[in-house]
Amino acid sequence: MRKFNHDPDGIRLPIKIDNASNGEFEPLPLPGRCALGNRVALEEADNAAKKLGEGRRSFLVGACGAASTLLSLNAVNAAAGKTGSYFDLPAESRFETAAAEATLSGDEFVFDVHGHFINPHGAWRDTVPEGARPFFGMPKVQSCKTAEMEGLDYLECLSGEQFVKDVFVDSDTDMMVLTFVPSPADAEPLKIEEAEVTKNLLNKEGSNTRLLVHGRVNPNQAGDLDAMDELAEKWKVSAWKTYTQWGPDGKGFWLDDEDTGIPFLEKARALGIKNVAVHKGIPFGQRSYEHSRCDDIGRVAKAYPDLNFLVYHSGFVPGKAEAAFQNGAGKDGIDALVQSLLDNEIAPNQNVYADLGSTWRMLMQDPDSAAHAMGKLLRYVGEDRVVWGTDSIWYGSPQDQILAFRAFQITEELRDRHGYPEITPELRSKVFGLNAARPYGIDVPSVRRAQRDDTLSVAKFASAEAHDPHFLTFGPKNRREFLAFRRADGDHQS
Repeated sequence: MRKFNHDPDGIRLPIKIDNASNGEFEPLPLPGRCALGNRVALEEADNAAKKLGEGRRSFLVGACGAASTLLSLNAVNAAAGKTGSYFDLPAESRFETAAAEATLSGDEFVFDVHGHFINPHGAWRDTVPEGARPFFGMPKVQSCKTAEMEGLDYLECLSGEQFVKDVFVDSDTDMMVLTFVPSPADAEPLKIEEAEVTKNLLNKEGSNTRLLVHGRVNPNQAGDLDAMDELAEKWKVSAWKTYTQWGPDGKGFWLDDEDTGIPFLEKARALGIKNVAVHKGIPFGQRSYEHSRCDDIGRVAKAYPDLNFLVYHSGFVPGKAEAAFQNGAGKDGIDALVQSLLDNEIAPNQNVYADLGSTWRMLMQDPDSAAHAMGKLLRYVGEDRVVWGTDSIWYGSPQDQILAFRAFQITEELRDRHGYPEITPELRSKVFGLNAARPYGIDVPSVRRAQRDDTLSVAKFASAEAHDPHFLTFGPKNRREFLAFRRADGDHQS
């Protein structure tokens, strides 16, 4: 019998429905319906494994294990009246590998525009207050040997090495953009120099075939505008990343503020790096909450038609249910993004892109919100402008998010009523990677040819027979862990 180092008893599900946060919002209680779905999924996995004559862990790491989990979630959601969307899988996929793989295996170009890791031994640790334990309580993952470590060394679970394994070896991700958290310059959990090391290790012969890197700029922080020259010229960043609700004094800014946002955008234009990734939604508490909304997106998209605005999180607010858009009523969440585009006559498929990092993972818990959120983004932002993001490594491997989206479908009733599109294989391929390839200038056929025999392809092939994913998430899961992370970051959010 095959031996598994991770979860040998098979108590972890391959589709991770839990309350882990990315560190930017306080973890929300897991709805009882989701907890029930997890229990039913585990029971059904046990029954299916016995019927197939294999161990539960062996069953769960295969395609039928993921299909079985999604089917169980469907059943619990439907019983609770949550029927706006569903995971479109045949019943036989619980037992038949070919049936499961027909939906869950894919050859799409998966380009994730929203990834993170930290340097677990960086100088930023010197700024951690005594006694603070950022991400304390993270699970003991054998691959990063947390059980043998002391002090803050458990942070190895968020390292570049773990990032590479979880994202590129244990998922179908082909390419990723590494982004940064907002922080004072002397307390960055990952510096651009450190990110560059991983970028060079992953990319083939100095090309951009696996990892791109953002340059973090908050124009309301002294020195950030001046640093843009070095980010562009020395580090060759592919986009700028900013957080409009963040500031060293707790006050955010608008992208069209004359003293901050406009100089930032003008300099981005002058330097010729025209991708602006801006965190919108997932508010950092009530402080400067208004700047987390998308009111300014339509205004700057209209004023700067030559820039691409990648709206990270798409304005989504955790804990706020998404419903059908009503013109004039959208003041928050994804509705605020839609309203801003309409008010400024930004048609679908223009220079605004909607990123799904953390957003899709939260939507996986709620079929109704998922239907409306994805439907609105695809209808109003455009089928060519919704881009794949997962916010991993905070959520461990993004493979479960990929599998869930491969099966995701909006009901015909809501499609007809609200003008939402059917989620076809062609549309999934656009969202998974083809849409993001456009602003980042990725020649997909050339990149895929270069990836065929690179180090990551070799590593993935070598691990295929001994496939042993951990099925864990790393972000804080309760208020205590979340507040520990805030203290460690100088009370600024990530």
